[in-house]
Amino acid sequence: MQKAAGKTPTPPVAVQAPLSTVPATFGAAPLASAAPAVAADITLNVPVAQLTPLTTMQRAVTDNMNVSLGVPVFRASYTIATDALDALYKKIKPKGVTMSALLAKAVADTLVAHPLLNTSYSSEGIRYPDGINIAMAVTMPDGGLITPVLKAADQQDIYSLSRTWKDLVARSRTKQLQPDEYNSGTFTISNLGMFGVDSFDAILPPGQGSILAIGASKPTVVANADGTLGVQRQMTVNITCDHRNIYGADAAAFLKDLADKIENDTASLTL
Repeated sequence: MQKAAGKTPTPPVAVQAPLSTVPATFGAAPLASAAPAVAADITLNVPVAQLTPLTTMQRAVTDNMNVSLGVPVFRASYTIATDALDALYKKIKPKGVTMSALLAKAVADTLVAHPLLNTSYSSEGIRYPDGINIAMAVTMPDGGLITPVLKAADQQDIYSLSRTWKDLVARSRTKQLQPDEYNSGTFTISNLGMFGVDSFDAILPPGQGSILAIGASKPTVVANADGTLGVQRQMTVNITCDHRNIYGADAAAFLKDLADKIENDTASLTL
């Protein structure tokens, strides 16, 4: 029409589609043609001074963590007063008792009343082991970690547990543990409290239903029943569970009874 009227045609205006519907503050991705595809595990523009190959232990940890990503888990936390536990530890530490053994004993004794937390899932059904074997994470000097196991922890006294734990840790440092001494755990404890960590979530090990992450025990200002303020030592524990065989109410009941044992029944830990 414009040409017929003796006018120079106006070229059509190209309408450009928006690059992204994602707000710029979230780092909208550029057009596909703006940059070549890059493998997901390659780091760009970072100079590498040294590449240290993974050890056998580190590779094993990596493989286990990748397996864990396929497990549907849930997490729950609980705050536990530790004044009574700290007092007990101070009293029996000269006899060779370790805090790790005390925590393992408290967990094992609580699991007796909550056997579901000690189970693992399989496609055939829920597996109930024939014992309560508490695995506890230990970092290795050359990288990675290992989980020595206190077998039948609920059936041993605190002094035997402490001696066994010291032996397991010593031999784990020199790589002298037998496979069944680190791969037979039915429930795992990961304790970062000695590093001052307040709270953290642990990754569920393959073949287990629960892992308990323990934070540091620290003085905390609390409100007493009469309305006054006081100071109480507290630690936060976080449990990660396989939701296929353990539900939230099961974990909550376990944490409640664990707290009651640590706060009000520490005497039973020395029986």
